[in-house]
Amino acid sequence: MLLPLLPILLAATATISPALARALPANTITSHVIHEKRDLVGGTGRWSKRDRIPAHVKVPVRVGLKQSAEAMEKAQGWLMEVSHPASGKFGRHWTQDEIIEAFQPASEAVDEVMAWISETASIPKQRITHSDNKAWLAFDASVADLESLLRTEYHEHHDAATGRSMITCDQYHVPAHLVDHVDYITPGVKGIHVHTSDLKKRSWKPAHHGPGGYGGPSGWQPPKQRPAPHMPKNGSELSTCDVAITPACLQALYHFEPLPPNAEVSPNNSMGIFEEGDFYDQFDLNSFFTNFTSYIPNGTHPTLDSIDGGLAPTTNLSEAGSESNLDFELSIPIIYPQTTTLYQSDDLYYAEGGNGTTGGIFNTFLDAIDGSYCTYSAFGETGNDPKLDPTYPDPNGYQGQLMCGVYKPTNVISISYGEQEQDLPAFYQKRQCNEFLKLGLQGVSIFVASGDTGVGGIPGDGAANGCLKNGTVFSPTQPNSCPWLTNVGATKVYPGRTVYEPESAVVDPASQPYHSAFSSGGGFSNIFPIPDYQTSAIATYFADYNPPYPYYYNGQYNSSDGLYNRNGRGIPDVAANGDNIATYVGGKFGLEGGTSASSPIFAALVTRINEERIKAGKGPVGFINPTLYENAHVLNDIVNGTNPGCGTDGFSCSPGWDPVTGLGTPNYPKMLKLFMSLP
Repeated sequence: MLLPLLPILLAATATISPALARALPANTITSHVIHEKRDLVGGTGRWSKRDRIPAHVKVPVRVGLKQSAEAMEKAQGWLMEVSHPASGKFGRHWTQDEIIEAFQPASEAVDEVMAWISETASIPKQRITHSDNKAWLAFDASVADLESLLRTEYHEHHDAATGRSMITCDQYHVPAHLVDHVDYITPGVKGIHVHTSDLKKRSWKPAHHGPGGYGGPSGWQPPKQRPAPHMPKNGSELSTCDVAITPACLQALYHFEPLPPNAEVSPNNSMGIFEEGDFYDQFDLNSFFTNFTSYIPNGTHPTLDSIDGGLAPTTNLSEAGSESNLDFELSIPIIYPQTTTLYQSDDLYYAEGGNGTTGGIFNTFLDAIDGSYCTYSAFGETGNDPKLDPTYPDPNGYQGQLMCGVYKPTNVISISYGEQEQDLPAFYQKRQCNEFLKLGLQGVSIFVASGDTGVGGIPGDGAANGCLKNGTVFSPTQPNSCPWLTNVGATKVYPGRTVYEPESAVVDPASQPYHSAFSSGGGFSNIFPIPDYQTSAIATYFADYNPPYPYYYNGQYNSSDGLYNRNGRGIPDVAANGDNIATYVGGKFGLEGGTSASSPIFAALVTRINEERIKAGKGPVGFINPTLYENAHVLNDIVNGTNPGCGTDGFSCSPGWDPVTGLGTPNYPKMLKLFMSLP
């Protein structure tokens, strides 16, 4: 859902209160314009305006500078140059320094904004810091100087739901000639936290959720679990893959063999996995290796890249996380002896929604692998969102500074977490999507689970059934709608079928066998348009297998009777097995289901492909979507199944791309041959 207080960028002449106007020179009124103004329409009353901030209070000020407009227009083209198989620049990925240089604001813009700050607020230029990524200016100022600079008044705003306080204003002004240079200023309409003694004394503790970890971020559901009716007799058994999917079943489905345990692997090709609020347990990993992959020694575990106090593993079996265990029990057997890297994000206080930050996701992770993202300004957002994202130091947990650029991103990253598009403001999602594009430019492949609720959302999110509007409009998933990720849907070996027959899309009605229904998340974004690499595939789908539902355009479902966005980015891109996965969690053998399984499977196979390319003196494949859409024959097309939701059967699988299983599941030998043929 959108926040009740949203900024509106205006280019109108400033409207200044009579009291403030009397205190300003006459020419000031016409030379400044409102840059942002708070929109109170639809507000919930959760935030209340309180006392004005004393003039002497010092606050940290950040002026976000607009990126090069030319670079933003060219960015997608640059990504296609290094990602499209027909490009002469395929695989020539950028360095982070090259990205900073390409996107930085013009030097004249920086000089003009700095001169305005120095002359108006009496801040010496040597006290103004220009960030390393060239995207913003930072300085400390008294409230009095800042009010003079921005022609505004600052008040404390209190959140009745969480007890938080923020310094913020209702609107602020900038000189008319700087409107095209300034993106965003904080504190402004978006405030900054006030760490009062009352806030510091709070000692909120997350409720213990028992087996399966602590629960993870808001809007995310862990994989579905159930007891296993059958324990495979040995690690190589294939006759019961319709009951329990083991590493041997995956090898048979996707035509690959494990690497020799003593194989020489690249030290720069570890596979990254994101986790938050869910923790792996070594005892469970050891049990899995002992029973299914005896070639992997007990004690094998991921390398921990702890982000802002994220800790793992847990040493308490009752806190073992079904998501984390699933990710590593699937990925390690595919890539071993290559390693995995665990990006464990956020201290427990924030991972569980402490201080009300239950909506935001991924920003602190992106900060840690790209320091420039900490200060990145785009779509009216500079740095992390104080209402949605954690703020560090955290008096209830990790007390260090926000971690910026402390880790290098791995070549491949798998993410099995997400929300719905409706859960976060569009500007928040667009800013993140730009970062995913930049990671793609650097050669990073990012795979994301497409969701487990078909065309709908989690029940109770929006409507009772998790759908939009009146409970009938399909609800796309986030961050999946970003075009610069590879989304992975779920398939299944149905009862009575074998690994030598085509898979089908997962369609598990409620109580058959899990408590809640499970089907592969898919559909069309309401925020992002169809990317060029997907245009032909989606046009063919609509022409040959047109869904039987009314539709709308440009995400405008509120003014339409349509059920899905006809010109939105399609989800997913590919698929992999995601049901009846054999796992150990909390010391017990069981089965899990979810696209949470599908993403690490596909990502691990791409890690294997990168391994072979590196041996041949080539680089990682990077953003793989353009290559796969141009060469769909390297995937196993899935033509059976649907993804029901919102009172409908959802979309149907069909030959070619479809919004249930995308282009299909991996055929490892064909994929390897294709990517080895590219530069």
